[in-house]
Amino acid sequence: MGSPLTLIGLPIALGIIMFGLGLSLTPSDFVRVGRQPKAAAVALACQLLLLPAICFALVLAFRLPPILAVGMMLLAASPGGTTANLYSHLFRGDVALNISLTAINSVIAVVTLPVIVNLAVAYFQPGDMKVGLQLTKTLEVFMIVLVPVALGMLVRGLKPGFAQAMDRPVRIASILILTLVILGAAASSLDVLLANFQALAGIVILFCLFSLGIGFAVPRLLKIERPQAIASAFEVGLHNATLAIVIAQSVLRSPEMTLPGAVYGVLMFPLAAAFGLLITRQRATAVAS
Repeated sequence: MGSPLTLIGLPIALGIIMFGLGLSLTPSDFVRVGRQPKAAAVALACQLLLLPAICFALVLAFRLPPILAVGMMLLAASPGGTTANLYSHLFRGDVALNISLTAINSVIAVVTLPVIVNLAVAYFQPGDMKVGLQLTKTLEVFMIVLVPVALGMLVRGLKPGFAQAMDRPVRIASILILTLVILGAAASSLDVLLANFQALAGIVILFCLFSLGIGFAVPRLLKIERPQAIASAFEVGLHNATLAIVIAQSVLRSPEMTLPGAVYGVLMFPLAAAFGLLITRQRATAVAS
């Protein structure tokens, strides 16, 4: 079930991260999606339709235990995180599109995440867990995801100078908090993690690589410009592992279900960096030839 400190501390930690996201957003970020409808629609289709289907296939192929299978589906249903913006900036993606997609994704996830988890619980039937996230649980997801973002945007609107000054400190704090959340989730179920790490590492690596690859390849196949495709790759490929961990621990009350998110949270950073270097090298080779 998790300790009271964990049940209270994890949502607060995520709230700080989501508040920091709100500090970087303005209403124009939502409007901007309308100016790049094709790029945004393709990225969202990859995120909301392709990835859950691919994750479901991987879960079946790896024959994960039911509780870990639902944890993987929860991860697949989680929107992109703020880390996507950083990687997109490093590898010359369209960061403005990233910010817009993160904003839209966070709103849509309030509906899609409970639906996907509900279906996963019904299919895999882990233990005596009640079927899915009902209305009260959906409201909890809403409170966890959107309320801190809205507060951050409100502060940005009322005190833009303060929001700008806090941007860097909050980003640093978010990285530290993310690290602590991942370590805390791993420590809370260390025995189960060690017993399942090998199986989880394989599926997590494949899922991360599929996410990044699809997020880049599908837009390029549809003739979307390279910077927008890079933004899509990191938005689709870098899920909000903290959100998955918090919902598993605090909403679904299942420490074991946090394990896929914890393993993913550790492995996604080097995998995303390697992917970014690969597409950069491909670009450099193509230009040179």
